[in-house]
Amino acid sequence: MDNSLENEKIMEATIENIHRYMQEREITSKELVEFYLKRIEAYDQRGPKINSVIKINPNALKIAQELDEKYKTSGLTGPLHGIPVLLKDNVDTKDMETTAGSLSLEGVYPEEDGFITKRMKEAGAIILAKVNLHEFAVWGETVSSILGQTINPYDLTRTPGGSSGGTGAGIASNFGMIGIGTDTINSVRSPASACSLVGFRPTVGLVSRTGIVPYSFTQDTAGPICRTVEDAVKLLDVINGYDPLDSSTAKAPKDRVSSYVQYLKKDGLKGKRIGVLRSFFGKEKVHEEVNEQISERLEDIRKCGGVLVDLDESINADQLVKGLSVHLYELKRELDKYLEALGERSKVRSLKEIIESGKFHKGIEENIKIAQGLSTETSEYQQRLDKRKELKKQVVDIMGKYDLDAIVYPHQKRPVAKVGESQVERNGVLGSVTGFPSCVVPGGFTHATPSAPQGIPIGIEFLTKEWDEATLIEIVYGFEQNTLCRIPPLNVPDFDF
Repeated sequence: MDNSLENEKIMEATIENIHRYMQEREITSKELVEFYLKRIEAYDQRGPKINSVIKINPNALKIAQELDEKYKTSGLTGPLHGIPVLLKDNVDTKDMETTAGSLSLEGVYPEEDGFITKRMKEAGAIILAKVNLHEFAVWGETVSSILGQTINPYDLTRTPGGSSGGTGAGIASNFGMIGIGTDTINSVRSPASACSLVGFRPTVGLVSRTGIVPYSFTQDTAGPICRTVEDAVKLLDVINGYDPLDSSTAKAPKDRVSSYVQYLKKDGLKGKRIGVLRSFFGKEKVHEEVNEQISERLEDIRKCGGVLVDLDESINADQLVKGLSVHLYELKRELDKYLEALGERSKVRSLKEIIESGKFHKGIEENIKIAQGLSTETSEYQQRLDKRKELKKQVVDIMGKYDLDAIVYPHQKRPVAKVGESQVERNGVLGSVTGFPSCVVPGGFTHATPSAPQGIPIGIEFLTKEWDEATLIEIVYGFEQNTLCRIPPLNVPDFDF
């Protein structure tokens, strides 16, 4: 492989691109891994110092070489053959530490790969690196005691969203080809919105959580964070499936879709009825640039044959977090189970012991101490579960009343938070509290500023009914292909090696 191929073809390349290059003998898996390792070396701790990578897989080049040898005799070994993955460091890897971003879990090697880790490896993927997250995934700025603050590649004064911001910043910066995040409230879609990416949160139960450091069994899921809808869907194809160790996966329809790739339709918006949830738009000056871009994207939807329906129903995203989400109520119960199962592999066996160790970022102290004092054996917890059922019914009723295929809104009412500030006014909670599938797609940029020469990315979010990933994919692919809003960040440019 020569530099011209790297410069012209590898940046922003898709899975399909790379597999074609392999078939044309223009690139090998090993050369692809070397390409991304050079970019990580140049930009993660040097240059703009994105600070997204916790640990590079020491065996990545060896695995790539082995895949190249297999390719010579049998071709592609699977749908992700040779594809480098950035994996959020709360997903178990038996050959690499899994820290959840916390010094309290430093040096912990799980006994087994997580379910989705196994799936990706079986499909031929290479886990290139474990990447940063907001510690234990408890909030949305991506700062941890194990690595510190990850930076948004579009604006080095801002966070990359979170909690899966290491994946978001890394994929946006072309440190890997595809990425995995986890999502309890906003955590796959927030980095996608902040980093001009696609973030797909599937219906709870489509993807197993076995081998993922838990937060809330009721709301947790894992999902793709990629540069294109097509790659996100191909990754979703690999990681979804029944797992006897995760009872939620038994809830999937009996006629589970064999491949979601069939729903990648350029005219996927045509005839779709999409409700515009106006209560999820801000009304102050700070919201103007987001509203301006989302309004332009709504017009794009109309031009592509989509039918927009204004929704006057009032749903308050902040109140959903404060009054319906059960994440803090379940954290202690679920995390304690995970830590106990680690046995002697971990020095801490409970949330209480993590707090006592002091080995965590002070930014999560309040939340984890609150969680330690909460219980799932209370009327308050049950009331939240009941309210979640009521909200789910309300959303289904709205979609039925207006005969909707989906609902649309800005993922975040204002630009992503600056470093040192907290995320506010994110709307992804609607998907996480209902359990319905939703996807964020690049929706434009704010006006350019000295710290953000391209502007700050803005994400537009679509939500469909439970288990209706097929319709969601048709909509977001049709939207993406007819808007093409993603632009790679200038702060991590291509360069000659």
